[in-house]
Amino acid sequence: MTQMETALTDMMSAVEGAIGVALVDYTSGMALATLGDNNALDLNIAAAGNTDVVRAKMRTMEMLELQGTIEDILITLTSQYHLIRPVTGKNGSGLFLYLVLDRKRANLALARHRLARVEAELEV
Repeated sequence: MTQMETALTDMMSAVEGAIGVALVDYTSGMALATLGDNNALDLNIAAAGNTDVVRAKMRTMEMLELQGTIEDILITLTSQYHLIRPVTGKNGSGLFLYLVLDRKRANLALARHRLARVEAELEV
């Protein structure tokens, strides 16, 4: 199993309420790896759609001349949390981790902490 697959498996098993996780290239919108319940959510379509979210936020930060980088983006739905975390490690430029959680079962703070840890350790 590659380090990328191990990281996704770790997210799914370690985060209560995880529905799906993906590593996405936001330059192309393609999911490089996905893991989760495809009946609950098509992670490939979600990856492509959330690429637009990341690009829009980066453009907005540039137009506003905001310094710093995006740590994560949270999208709260009625029954789910969607977390997007750009990969900042070496060779991770242009990638983001995408995690979908069942809102009733997940602990958002712990999920964000775990996602940050996986991102920091991820080698692409």
